[in-house]
Amino acid sequence: MEEFVYKNHKKLRYGYTTGSCAAAAAKAAATMLLSGREISYVELMTPKGVALHLEVLDIRREIDSVSCAIQKDGGDDPDVTNGILVYAKVQRRGPQTRVSESIGDNRTATTQSDSDQGENGCESGAAHDSGRIHIDGGVGVGRVTKPGLEQPVGEAAINRVPRQMIHENLESVCTKYHYDGELDVTISIPAGEELAAKTFNPRLGIVGGISVLGTSGIVEPMSEQALIETIRVEMRQKLANGMEYLLVVPGNYGIDFLSQYGHGLDLEDAVKCSNFVGEALDAAVEFGAKGVLLVGHIGKFVKLAGGIMNTHSHNADARMELLTVHAALLGAPVELLQKMMDCVTTDDALKYLDDAQLIEPVMGRLMERMEFYVNQRAMHELELGVITFSNVYGVLGQTAKVPELVEKIVAQR
Repeated sequence: MEEFVYKNHKKLRYGYTTGSCAAAAAKAAATMLLSGREISYVELMTPKGVALHLEVLDIRREIDSVSCAIQKDGGDDPDVTNGILVYAKVQRRGPQTRVSESIGDNRTATTQSDSDQGENGCESGAAHDSGRIHIDGGVGVGRVTKPGLEQPVGEAAINRVPRQMIHENLESVCTKYHYDGELDVTISIPAGEELAAKTFNPRLGIVGGISVLGTSGIVEPMSEQALIETIRVEMRQKLANGMEYLLVVPGNYGIDFLSQYGHGLDLEDAVKCSNFVGEALDAAVEFGAKGVLLVGHIGKFVKLAGGIMNTHSHNADARMELLTVHAALLGAPVELLQKMMDCVTTDDALKYLDDAQLIEPVMGRLMERMEFYVNQRAMHELELGVITFSNVYGVLGQTAKVPELVEKIVAQR
């Protein structure tokens, strides 16, 4: 895989997602099934436009099916799935043909994140099988048991883009070899069930294994130290250019929100801190900033109310606990609290709070705790403000100094 330079740091190597592995394995298996010949390598074009040339492993033939594997390579990104084998079994579908029975074994018992996902790898909208390509999960691929994830309850946790990649590549193979029938595709990850125990997937309602993920097909290396240094460099540059008050957002959700928020805030002023809220505050203090305005989605920023300053889900996930305990302290009924604890996303939990007319008081308490912990991290040496929002409910809360900080950020431009 190719390499790239992270702002004067060592070159870091790209990897490819579990979704790319699944699509490549499916393409290789279909090619061997329909052509009758064996191949050692398969070519795959990713949604990012990067072409992969991948070795085909553990080829197994049966009368009407072929199975093979692709080994996951996460590049220089730390990833629990690095090195695992992702299998695809492709078989002709006929009157007597059924999807591999291993699928049924997984329905009662399954998710990690490739690096190009959003909050917990969840987005709205599921991809369903259509036409002649039928996709399901086998051993080690999780199955969805709770609503709110990208795929519906009961479906294998193979997300929309990997499904689309499998469909497109197999349609191409069918056309090339003039095959007019239907194909069943079973994606399996033998190490998946064991790996799932190291993730938050069971909590999200995905049982029996890990997810098949990826929106670009490529894993971009996320060296933590390189990212932190990039944040520090950007802060130094802005302060050196005359800014005294910094606008800090975790990523694209914050940027998108600012474009609608108005009040004169300029997207060009924003420093992206990824999950490293604590390190961003440390740098602001170290470099002599006067103040920081933090703007972020509730899915990340609710963690600040528990003093969690690295918001990556691998570091800590107390979203539902924090929302639920503050609802409990306001006297919410046990039935409501139980429903909240079973939620997958913060928007799901907020809906219950909204129905109970508790969003405003719960967010009031949470904003107080966020303010306490960010001030504690900055050792009370900065003027600090926090805005948190939801894509569904808009602005959920802000701390006392936000209006003043907005004015100062706008005025210094």
